[in-house]
Amino acid sequence: MSLNISPRLVVGISGASGIQYGLTILRLLQATTAETHLVISKAAELTAKLELNLSAKEIGALANHVHPVGNVGATIASGSFQTEGMIIAPCSIRTMSEISTGVTSSLLSRAADVTLKERRPLVLMVRETPLHTGHLRTMTTLSEIGAVIAPPVPQVYANLTSIDDMIEQSCARTLDLFRLDRFGIELPVRRWDGGQSPKSSVTQV
Repeated sequence: MSLNISPRLVVGISGASGIQYGLTILRLLQATTAETHLVISKAAELTAKLELNLSAKEIGALANHVHPVGNVGATIASGSFQTEGMIIAPCSIRTMSEISTGVTSSLLSRAADVTLKERRPLVLMVRETPLHTGHLRTMTTLSEIGAVIAPPVPQVYANLTSIDDMIEQSCARTLDLFRLDRFGIELPVRRWDGGQSPKSSVTQV
């Protein structure tokens, strides 16, 4: 059981394409009692401007606390700062690779390293395809040291009808990994009902 009455989560946004995933994570958490600590990489700021014409300040408005990526003395850089874990959405290959080695160059990768060493959940929504063997080996290393690799794969069975629906479902389902239900938080996840829904269908192969 967490010592925090409200869950405290670290949210990282790296420079991979798909900045909308990070925004959706923040918006979903903003609607709950969760306390969010955000760190955005410089590359992510560029991606946000290119993909959605958003500034870092506008993204930061969705979080409770924002930490400059160069501030390695921030609270989230210390294991003594208690959290429920960290999610990086989207997670770039560079960020993933940095975390796997433990050689961290920014607050983003440092906070992730701290999450791992404290044995807290670290969830990486890796946005890259196709993957070469080096990428896969790095993912294996991360999995072995405690990270969860969670690419944003659409749940087709959920009868999603738009890209926004797909993104929200992927983000809400990924946040499930932090067991926020322990705090009475319900996420808008379209859950598998065993095929009982009139709209549910399974293609026979």
